[in-house]
Amino acid sequence: MREITCAAISELVEKLCVEAATLLPADLCRVIEALEEKEESPVGREILRDIRDNYTLARNRGVPICQDTGMAVVFLRLGQEVHITGGSLMEAVNEGVRRGYVDGKLRCSVVKDPLRRENTGDNTPAVLHIEITEGDECTVTIAPKGFGSENMSAMRMFTPAATREDIENWIAECVNTAGSNPCPPVILGVGLGGTIEQCALEAKKALLAPMDQPNPDPYYDDMEQKTLEKINRLGIGPQGMGGRVTALAVHIRPTATHIAGLPCVVNMSCHATRHAEGHL
Repeated sequence: MREITCAAISELVEKLCVEAATLLPADLCRVIEALEEKEESPVGREILRDIRDNYTLARNRGVPICQDTGMAVVFLRLGQEVHITGGSLMEAVNEGVRRGYVDGKLRCSVVKDPLRRENTGDNTPAVLHIEITEGDECTVTIAPKGFGSENMSAMRMFTPAATREDIENWIAECVNTAGSNPCPPVILGVGLGGTIEQCALEAKKALLAPMDQPNPDPYYDDMEQKTLEKINRLGIGPQGMGGRVTALAVHIRPTATHIAGLPCVVNMSCHATRHAEGHL
């Protein structure tokens, strides 16, 4: 049995909150830079250059990529041979988020009640997802989610009679309906199957998929590419100003479901799909 202290978890979460807000993942930067050369619209190319200049400046100056530094979504993979000591795991995560956002001077955007709307002042509570794994390690991933794109996410309960093309077309229609609201070019995390709450979680996890690796299942890799092509034929373009680069990627995470169901959730994210990972 290996012991990991709450203090160590708080320290790591604090560090990752700041890192995620200021450093766009390298694989995502490479995709944006490659597509800048392929964008047919002069305005679209200029916007993609601005996006590149923005994340370069953020990295060099240690400032946020976007003014909306998001609600802190924390994925914690905890080995079953780990014993957490020195307090509450949930409180340790929230303490790390609190210090990361307040001391890191990131915008605090969380209200403690959805109707009464009082800001908590420190961006807590975080959204925490815990997965128990084998071994004695703890892996923490911080994925701050801004709500310009989150608000454009969608859910649909298809019947099992729905075809793959039906689903591809609906995903593309979600992007078409969203238009410029999610600050395209977008990245789409798609959950497919499970129950409704599991499907939504898989969609969120899908946003963390590597940008430079194909889906390990050739069937879904082909579906992702076909859906991406349909989206980029919509003509929405960067920031909704027209062009071919409306989406950077579609990532699909399928999971087992009931014989009578076929839930699908699209979790939409802007180009600044931020995340950072650390290990204890």
